Amino acid sequence: MRRNFLWGGAIAANQSEGAYNEDGRGLANVDLLPYGEDRLAYMSGEIDSLELQQKYYYPSAKGIDFYHSYKDDIKLLAEMGFKSFRISIAWTRIFPNGDEEEPNEKGVKFYENLFLECKKYAIEPIVTIAHFDCPVNLIKKFGAWCSREMIACYEKLYKVLFTRYKGLVHYWITFNEINMILHAPFMAAGITFKDGEDHEQVKYTATHHELVASAMAVKYAHEVDPENKVGCMMAGGDYYPYSCNPKDVMEAMNKNRENLFFIDVQARGEYPEYAKKQLEQKNITLPILEGDYELLKEHTVDFVSFSYYASKVAASDSSEKRETAGNLVKSIKNPYLTLSEWGWQVDPLGLRITLNTIWDRYQKPLFIVENGLGAIDKLTQNHEIEDDYRIAYLSEHIKEMLHAIEQDGVDVLGYTSWGCIDLVSAGTGQMSKRYGYIYVDADDHGQGSYKRYRKKSFYWYKKVIESNGAILLS
Repeated sequence: MRRNFLWGGAIAANQSEGAYNEDGRGLANVDLLPYGEDRLAYMSGEIDSLELQQKYYYPSAKGIDFYHSYKDDIKLLAEMGFKSFRISIAWTRIFPNGDEEEPNEKGVKFYENLFLECKKYAIEPIVTIAHFDCPVNLIKKFGAWCSREMIACYEKLYKVLFTRYKGLVHYWITFNEINMILHAPFMAAGITFKDGEDHEQVKYTATHHELVASAMAVKYAHEVDPENKVGCMMAGGDYYPYSCNPKDVMEAMNKNRENLFFIDVQARGEYPEYAKKQLEQKNITLPILEGDYELLKEHTVDFVSFSYYASKVAASDSSEKRETAGNLVKSIKNPYLTLSEWGWQVDPLGLRITLNTIWDRYQKPLFIVENGLGAIDKLTQNHEIEDDYRIAYLSEHIKEMLHAIEQDGVDVLGYTSWGCIDLVSAGTGQMSKRYGYIYVDADDHGQGSYKRYRKKSFYWYKKVIESNGAILLS
């Protein structure tokens, strides 16, 4: 176990900041995800309206008002003893349209103040450059990441971040859950589809552009400050075969490869042979230009980070098998596991298995940057929340992480549980699906006082951090 293990929590700009039109911020794809039954269609790119509509409530417009409350919120995190805090940049705060020559100084200053506030309490910022954000102007102008033009726009963004925040930030993540392009292309990368387009071709074209942009960011970050550590990030969780039928085992292997393919490129520096064959069989041609392969090979990431909420199950024939929900990816139900209130499979041991899978594959330091339980919390008249179910979930998952470190030899940099402050759910747009140690008094329609209240888990996690996890193994 590292002495400087980075215990903490994670949020995203588009789910927490609000203030979507303040201080020069521009409109982003993530602002256009409405609450309600049409949200999934927007996320997948089936609905391609790029304007706000009066008929919808847009949760990210208000978030949890972190933009105005960040000082008080960080003070609460410091009270818990946080060593790190994973946050993301709202691209359109820095470049409102995405293609300006100069950044928006008010946006740059906001994040500078935010990082300084973290440093005041010796909290290390873990900063995601693009947590699904894509300026709407770039979607209209170029078609988002389908176009190579996006790489230059992203380059402007990271150059500002690495130079202006040199010394304030040392840990960076280039793209959040990069593999979600395959499952929610508009939310993940601003992708909309034209009639007759090959959806798979579009998604893998966008993926290549992001992978090149990520390698360029690694290169520049190291040039600006050799102390910078740059990581990639995937939506993790191993697939298990439904049975020992070799066909099920093969299906699980293929599903795992589909997830790991992106990280293979970012961590190993080249497209794996299995991916080349699969793309060839699908008649997908990657938009590779001269120098791309060298760039990917020479500028691999320093660490691999991932989210883990649940394991998944794969079968060669899933037609008659029950499905369950997940982090935007459905899975066959595992009969050995229980389900959360939102139907996600609860599998603490799966975290240890996933850690070992990724460690064995890449031999690079790992970082668990999202893990948590979305649940309905009840605020009592005394403003107390007895969230023992969350404590139980997190306890078991952290224990398995510690076993992976101490018993299996996996090198883990840190653990930042998801939604350490209640925030808007990315998948459903709900506030009632809560993850935090800190309760935010707001409902699914943006009504409430927005006051913060410590939950029972707040005091529990403080003890976990104080003991460097030892309290869970005693």
